[in-house]
Amino acid sequence: EAIAMTNDTRFGLTGGIITQSLRSSAIFKEQVQAGCVMVNLATAGTDYHVPFGGRKESSFGPREQGQYAKEFYTIVKTAYQKAY
Repeated sequence: EAIAMTNDTRFGLTGGIITQSLRSSAIFKEQVQAGCVMVNLATAGTDYHVPFGGRKESSFGPREQGQYAKEFYTIVKTAYQKAY
């Protein structure tokens, strides 16, 4: 019921649930249509270093914040060279 209520909106900036059930929290996190999902926490106050972007009509701009973006756009290469 909580998932249906959370998803039944044009917006999807954040969603949250209060529960003691690990199973319920896992299902909620997987199925809720929100850019940020909180479990047993307030739905405001996202850390700046994590990627963030809303869903549906809450979405605006790129989701390129944080370390995730750097890792996403970086190609790692290892090279060896013997000096003479």
